[in-house]
Amino acid sequence: MLLAIDVGNTQTVIGAYRGSELVGHWRISTDSNKTGDELALYYQGFLMLKGLSFAGFDAVIISSVVPSATMSLKHMTNEYWDFEPLIVGKNIDAGIDVLVDNPREVGPDRLVNAVASYERYGGPNIVVDFGTATTLDAISPAGEYLGGVIAPGIEISSQALFTAAARLTRVDMYRPPSVIGKNTVWSLQSGIIFGFAGQVDRLVELMRDELGEKVTVVATGGLAEVIVDECRSVQFHDPLLTLHGLRLIYEREKSD
Repeated sequence: MLLAIDVGNTQTVIGAYRGSELVGHWRISTDSNKTGDELALYYQGFLMLKGLSFAGFDAVIISSVVPSATMSLKHMTNEYWDFEPLIVGKNIDAGIDVLVDNPREVGPDRLVNAVASYERYGGPNIVVDFGTATTLDAISPAGEYLGGVIAPGIEISSQALFTAAARLTRVDMYRPPSVIGKNTVWSLQSGIIFGFAGQVDRLVELMRDELGEKVTVVATGGLAEVIVDECRSVQFHDPLLTLHGLRLIYEREKSD
């Protein structure tokens, strides 16, 4: 079995695969301070909920943008499985042509998403990932990574507003009854939900103009479900896209 782990700045997504079948998945907060031993206890608890244990796994693949968390996961794998994890960007690459000025600048999660979106939806496509940052990545008809956009994420932008404006308090991220808010809560919700949806739609429009082709748009990431229904440009919501990409990269590596 394969344990696929995608570590983002805010959340970590974990998937357990038996062959191509996803038999369990979890989304947890990323804690860069946890040691490998603490993570082993944590992960084992999740696996037990599905009747699984460490003994059933023979491979671990990791995509991570948090170096300290990567080291802890490497320690966990070395200590409790006695083999090396596959780490995208470290001991394996994503297997995709990266057509940007400096390929090392591109986060491994964005490349993993590109691999998965091309396999599932073909090209050209745009992946919108709603995470700590909102990223939009363009993939060519041939499956090449062309580049993308990085914008401040929904939570960090909202938190900055609540922190800087003394009379504004944090609100739940729900769709308000109308765009024109009748109270402060609805007004904030309108700005967050419709504002970020509009941002995505405009960026997709500009990217489509540059690509010059009909493009499939796929949304993923922990905050996608908050916004995606209001995005006119998004055709597919694929919350486990990154896990799928990690499995594809593992299978390619295994077959080489």
